[in-house]
Amino acid sequence: MESRDAAGDCWQRWPDEASWDSALTFVDLAATSAVPERVAMPPGPVIGINGLGGSGFDRLDTIIEAPATAEAVRRQVSARPKTAAVIVQLLRILPELTIEAGLTAESMAYGLLQGSEEHAGWLARRERGSRPALGESSLVLDRTGDELTISLSAPERGNTIDRHMRDQLHGAFEFAAIDVELTRVRLRAEGRSFSLGAELSEFGTTRDPATAHDIRYRTLPARAVLGCADRLEVHVQGACVGAGLELAAFARRITASRNAWFQLPELAMGLLPGAGGCVSLTRRIGRQRTALMILSGKRISAARALDWGLIDAIVDDPA
Repeated sequence: MESRDAAGDCWQRWPDEASWDSALTFVDLAATSAVPERVAMPPGPVIGINGLGGSGFDRLDTIIEAPATAEAVRRQVSARPKTAAVIVQLLRILPELTIEAGLTAESMAYGLLQGSEEHAGWLARRERGSRPALGESSLVLDRTGDELTISLSAPERGNTIDRHMRDQLHGAFEFAAIDVELTRVRLRAEGRSFSLGAELSEFGTTRDPATAHDIRYRTLPARAVLGCADRLEVHVQGACVGAGLELAAFARRITASRNAWFQLPELAMGLLPGAGGCVSLTRRIGRQRTALMILSGKRISAARALDWGLIDAIVDDPA
């Protein structure tokens, strides 16, 4: 599928024509003074290039800025156009929803993509390694006075989050939420990486999207963390990818080491961030930059994360 580049043609089509035959639309902001108030968005991403601001530009799905490039986004979206369309359609409605309703909408959209051909194609192509034993991942909890430290403790696998660790996280945050004596909850990770995200060997183990949605609704750590997010402080070192980033972004305060980097690679899998990230990142860095991270799949450095507000400070040795 090819993209459209002519802003004038784009504006003429939006108010009155429902038919769109391209995976994405590029709008040259340098040649565009404003986006019309009446905009019927096409199903796929509408992306601004050559500019960062202007009247009504917040209606676009994203605006290209470093480290992403228009060509990288075009390749990603063209490879999985239906997934990209679901992603931007979800992000468009999230600002109108509560956090809890947003998590539900995200989970249902994720379930939709779990049953898609694009995700099935990724499952068929991916390299299947040996699946680690359930429960190999673990947490370490340390309660000292009115402070609780939760540590991801599977450094040998980059603190990937498997079902066992997910359930442990859910339980730990439920405990923190109901313990009113806790004034500070800290999330840390052992080893070189904060988290490489969800355990890939478990993808595709629950094939029924409705069942998977039911499991996420009852066990998603993001739902439990909402009860203590106002007391939660996270420190990130090294890789902070996928589900690890999605959970961390709910925190009141995030610090990162200088070597930290951040990434949302789910589009390449035919999925969207389904651990709460569409909700948490939208509230931290806005809908457009969240979309840019997802659609480009690019890594974000600690310095850029600080500039965007994804983190609050660069600190190599957190207290």
